[in-house]
Amino acid sequence: MIEYWHNPRCSKSRLGLALLEERGAEVTVRKYLEDAPSLEELRAAQAAAGIPAIQMMRTGEKLFNELELSKSDADEVLLAAMAEHPILIERPLALSDGKAVIGRPTEALLDLL
Repeated sequence: MIEYWHNPRCSKSRLGLALLEERGAEVTVRKYLEDAPSLEELRAAQAAAGIPAIQMMRTGEKLFNELELSKSDADEVLLAAMAEHPILIERPLALSDGKAVIGRPTEALLDLL
């Protein structure tokens, strides 16, 4: 089972979901903008992905600059910002069996199969 943090308005997110479904994956879709992950869930996703928090962020979002965030901020600062403002979470993000992958490029999602 794959938990898929999805934004249906995002073409990359739609492509990733279609790719997983075409490959026969069982996917549970979480519209993370409506059902925002908690700080603990974000910490767990970061640990499962094995990446710095900045790689989980949409740094090009206007809000990133408005909040005066920086690419050099501590992970906890960035994770807290994502918990408070889920629009900052890079999409799509998929989790399965203790592993997490950001679907950029979309083919990276295949690592969960």
